[in-house]
Amino acid sequence: MGGDRFYRFILAPVITEKATLLSEHNQVSFRVPLDARKPDIKAAVEEIFKVKVTAVNTLTTKGKTKLFRGRPGKRADTKKAIVTLAEGQSIDVTTGI
Repeated sequence: MGGDRFYRFILAPVITEKATLLSEHNQVSFRVPLDARKPDIKAAVEEIFKVKVTAVNTLTTKGKTKLFRGRPGKRADTKKAIVTLAEGQSIDVTTGI
């Protein structure tokens, strides 16, 4: 099994004020593809960052309808995964992969 397939399930870390507050509870937030499943996300995070994952929560945000140059359009749907790490484990998302 090649390690490259795991990078398909982690698009980018979510770096917001709310996501930063999650780090106090041993949680990290990532943007993931809409078709990613929880076991896939868990395996990818454990393999890429070499940490132990205890839980994965996902949420899908529906795209808003907005005006683009005066015409109605729709933003893309996005999916986030909030990954809970085992006690004592951490991921520094500011350094990159």
